[in-house]
This record gives sequence, C-alpha cells and structure tokens, in this order.
Amino acid sequence: MLGVPSWLKQRSRELRSQMTDAERRLWDILRERQIRGFKFRRQQPLGNYIVDFICLEARLVLEVDGGQHGDEADHRRDAWLRGQGFVVLRFCNHDVLSNTDGVYQTIEAELKKHQGPPASERSPWGARERTSAHPHPNPSPVKGEGLKGRGEGQKNELRLYGFNAVRAVFERRPQAIRKLWLAESRIGDLKPLLAWCVKNRIGYRVVEETDLDRLAASSHHEGVVADVLRVEPAPLSSWLRGLPDGPALAIWLDGVGNPHNFGAILRSAAHFGVAAILLPENSTLALSGAAARVAEGGAESVPLVRLPASREAMAQLRGADFALAATVVRGGSDLFAQRLPQRLVYVMGAEGDGMDANLAAQCDLRLSIPGTGAVESLNVAAATAVFLAQWRR
Repeated sequence: MLGVPSWLKQRSRELRSQMTDAERRLWDILRERQIRGFKFRRQQPLGNYIVDFICLEARLVLEVDGGQHGDEADHRRDAWLRGQGFVVLRFCNHDVLSNTDGVYQTIEAELKKHQGPPASERSPWGARERTSAHPHPNPSPVKGEGLKGRGEGQKNELRLYGFNAVRAVFERRPQAIRKLWLAESRIGDLKPLLAWCVKNRIGYRVVEETDLDRLAASSHHEGVVADVLRVEPAPLSSWLRGLPDGPALAIWLDGVGNPHNFGAILRSAAHFGVAAILLPENSTLALSGAAARVAEGGAESVPLVRLPASREAMAQLRGADFALAATVVRGGSDLFAQRLPQRLVYVMGAEGDGMDANLAAQCDLRLSIPGTGAVESLNVAAATAVFLAQWRR
C-alpha cells in the first residue's frame, strides 16, 4: 500500500478485523486462489476508497452490500472504479449467505474471461483451491459445516473423520473423496493424499482444530475430515454369487444400533477376515462417521450386505453351504468346546434386548461364551471379537 495515506491504511486494518458474516463467507471462497488460481485481496485501499475485495490480475472488484452505503455514493464509487479500468460486481448479504454457489459461479464466469496467473505463481497447495472442475465452493467450516451437517443434496455422501478411516478410503477407493479438511499438523502425514487431490482437482482446506470439531461434530477427528461417496449395501444374492468356495465367515447383526459398537465390530471383522456384515431387510443401521472412526479403516475392508426377509435369507445362505449360529447369553453350547463349520454366519443380537427368540430358534446352532458369572454378559462388540477369534482358530 505504498503511497496510501496512513489514515486509510489504519481504516483498512480495522475493516479486516470487523468483517461482516457475508464478507467472511465470501472471503472463504476467494482466499488462497480458490477460484481459477486468481489472487484476491480484502479491504484494499484504492484511490480514496477501500474496496471489499479486489483481484488486480483480472481488474475485478467485488462489493458486499449490507445497507451501509447510499445509492448515490455507490454510483460515484463504481463510476470512479470503472474509470480506472475495473469491473465491479456487487452482491447483497442475503445472496452471499444463502446462495453462495450462485455468487461463486458469477465470479468464476467473470474470471473465465482472463487467462489467469501462470502455474508458478499459484499456491503450492493447489488442490486446496477450488477449481472449475468443482464449481461449488467449500462452505465455511465455521458457519456452514457445523453440527447440522450437509444439505439435502448430499445424501449420497458420508462425512468421515479420523486418520485411519480417511486413509483407508484413499487407499481403496480414492475416487470417492469429494472434499477434505485437515489440520496443519497433518500435512506431512497426508502428503500422498494431498498430491492426489492436486492431480484430480479435489478441493481441500487447511483449517483450525476448532473448525474440524464443528465439521466432524466431534473432537475425535484426529486432524482430518472428509466427505466421501457412500457405498450402498449389496444384495445378498449378488454377494453370494461373487463369493469364492472354501471357508467363509459372515456376521448377521440383529438389532445392533450403537455406532461405536458397530465400528468396533467392523474393526474386529476386518482383523479376522470376515467376508461380510449382513444387515436385516428393515434395519436402519448404516455406516456413520463415528462408526468409521472406531473401525480404524475396517469399514473399507468389510462389505455390507442387505438381506431379504429372514426366511428367504436363511434359505439362500444354507443353499451356499453356510450354517447359522445364534449367539446367546445363556443356554447355548460352549463356544470353546464346539467344532465350528467352515462356512458360518454368526447371528449377533441387539445390545439391550438380545437376539430375537424366533430368529434364534431358526438357526442351526446356539452358542454361548462361558465366563465366571461376575457379569451377566459381554458387550456385543467384545462378544463378537471372541466369536470371530474362535472361528479363526
């Protein structure tokens, strides 16, 4: 700001610290060359004015109006700016806050008229910047991505958090990654993922820990949060057709709903080589961010399979040479004394009520884990690990 009066410099600094919500939202999508690699400055002195945002390379000025300017003053200001060769785009607070995508696209359309800066002048974290391949800007992590989660258009996406959960998606299906947020301390750990994002023009952003807390709705994010495409459970018939001959183990979850238990079951299932988690026809159980974090990457190793009605599901499984074993708290055969079939489905009951009695009666085996009796039973996730280990042995 060479040659700028000291009072104007001071006022510019004050305005940067007093930005409105709309100005902060717009700055979130302009900063760090997120639109086509163009650099913007905020609250920049220009002549006798301070403009809200300016891109000198494209000669573009952006103004956010919240009713604090008079129409006549705006006209004089715009006329002077245009006389200096600048294009002026004005947006009202409401549009910036409620139609951020539309504002982004308007700005991008103007910037498309310009070639843009050479690659050597762009940020070394290029994929942190939004490109034209992804016309929707990263929402503000503080105001747009808190406990409420994503909008209605994102039902096919899952918000993951936790280092191993995100890394597992990158290793197994990187094309599913849609957005990424990370703490600065994780840059070194995630360099291969960030390089992939750069190459494939996937937006990512380095943010503060408090922003990650809001994005994940949890403090257990381990420095990284990602939006990824959700994998829908496969039909039982399709899964059976693709299953090779030989030993195989699956888990049928009857009424399990706690995401932390589900995550722990997925982790044990991945460790012991379980072929699938089987979900009943009407089960609402689905992978969540909390479950995926507890699974520590196991959610990417064990497929989810949707069962038809119980009777039909049992017939299909038995037709594929599976035996079904009901896991019960008491009254079953001693797990450690029982010879287990090579192709087996463990039917695990709900955390509180246990397994449905009718379902247990239809199974081929009834198994229990013997103990001291000091406690009534094991938690379903802990019990599952014991059952899996015995089959594996």
